[in-house]
Amino acid sequence: MSLLRSLNVLVVDDHDHMLAIASTILRGAGVRSVHEASDGLAALGILGSKPIDLALVDYNMFPLDGVEMTRRVRAGLDGVNTYLPIIMMSGHAEKSRIHAARDAGVTEFLAKPLTAKAIIKRIKSVILNPRPFVKTETYCGPCRRRKEAANYAGPLRRSADADGAFNAA
Repeated sequence: MSLLRSLNVLVVDDHDHMLAIASTILRGAGVRSVHEASDGLAALGILGSKPIDLALVDYNMFPLDGVEMTRRVRAGLDGVNTYLPIIMMSGHAEKSRIHAARDAGVTEFLAKPLTAKAIIKRIKSVILNPRPFVKTETYCGPCRRRKEAANYAGPLRRSADADGAFNAA
């Protein structure tokens, strides 16, 4: 896929085997530039020194896990791109972990075991259908709303809403 050929992707996982699997899948899909890091601290070093377009990050790592690494990226710490698309990977896909990753500012979540199809689908989603970024005092990352709630009667808060008007209940 020619879309993937020009990407600089960072893969971050503290298990060598998973790091190799993810990197191999990316290279097999056509990504020519794959960088690897074994934890969040090493990843921040790479992000501060290389032009990375997308990061594929494991949830559970030591000494800096994927959630805290994402928070640091979104906070603009370490001189990295705040808007970097981050796809979180985890072998534990409980709602609490997904919500923690989402609230830290990840762009997408990917449950292990990894498949080429799932990785490519998430990358395409991030590139072809980017969500608008939200930056507030308590959150920085892609908009967390993925759907409209038909029965929601509260204030409208999207930039496309007319002058902050309210729904009539």
